[in-house]
Amino acid sequence: MPKILYALQGTGNGHVARAREVVPLLKQYADVDVMLGGDQSQVELDFPVKYQSKGLTFIYNQKGRISLLKTLLKNNLLRLLKEIIQLPVHQYDLVINDFECVSAWSCKLKGKTCVAMGHQAAFLKKTTPRPKRQSWLGEFILKYYAPPNKAIGFHFDKYSSNTFTPVIRKEIREMEPVTGEHFTVYLPAYGLKEQIKWLSQFTNTHWELFSKEVQSPQQIGKVLVRPIHAQTFAESLRTCQGILTSAGFESPAEALHLGKKLLVIPIAGQYEQLCNAAALQRMGVPVAQTLNSRSCRLIGRWIYSENKVAKAFPYILPQIIENLLVQEFSALKPPHLHTKTSLLPVNSNS
Repeated sequence: MPKILYALQGTGNGHVARAREVVPLLKQYADVDVMLGGDQSQVELDFPVKYQSKGLTFIYNQKGRISLLKTLLKNNLLRLLKEIIQLPVHQYDLVINDFECVSAWSCKLKGKTCVAMGHQAAFLKKTTPRPKRQSWLGEFILKYYAPPNKAIGFHFDKYSSNTFTPVIRKEIREMEPVTGEHFTVYLPAYGLKEQIKWLSQFTNTHWELFSKEVQSPQQIGKVLVRPIHAQTFAESLRTCQGILTSAGFESPAEALHLGKKLLVIPIAGQYEQLCNAAALQRMGVPVAQTLNSRSCRLIGRWIYSENKVAKAFPYILPQIIENLLVQEFSALKPPHLHTKTSLLPVNSNS
């Protein structure tokens, strides 16, 4: 049985949520070890982690932009190099990487095949939407932070032959959405006071706001403030009228899948979010640049608008995994592999 190392970035909920879907499928065909780079997610893994790396963490300034100086000063580059050299990727038949830098660079250093599988992998193709003003630093990071040999990307639409629609977690796929009275809010770049200030202007609107600044629910006027919790957030999303959130990937994808109204405010200076916002805007989703009086006028129109973008994303992850493993291990064809339904080949990133 092949041995696979699955390495993921642990600094975002989306990477961890996707791993919870990917790893059990991989384990049907191979022995799988998991590597976690960083650990700042609010979503827990439900399988053991063999390797834990601090990796490379980008430090942002107060405007939400990457500070190269602070990043260099806060990260231990000698430790990072040591982790890259010592990681035993040679012990594995295949390394699958969800934007984790140590395993990717270890593979590159040692001539080992590394397959990128995640949202960031979609940006290795120029056909993936970008904002009008592109960032050289943002493009550099997307290309070189965790460089692969091959790529399987996930995005809101199929922008290339090796880009597929989002992996919707099981909890969301099995939900029966209903339209309640409230709107869900998740804007992690803004402080609680700032959000309350603007949302309180909508006196006839009920909000469920998720914030890391509270430990228990608090009712402030029409705003119910909740601590961040995956199951509570999922239920709020299931029963809301719409969601106001940043331009990440997983939450907007889940909103589209459930047919919820969506409005996004990309985190300033975070290039990936600006790219996501460009893709969502192309689909007809309203985008605000920041939380201020102008965006509140847009929010007011959005609250009462009947227009929404709904996309039911098919669950094709088993076929993607199957297709990848059949290509990498041509002799791996047990009876439960349905090779006739395999998807398009995984293209090389070179």
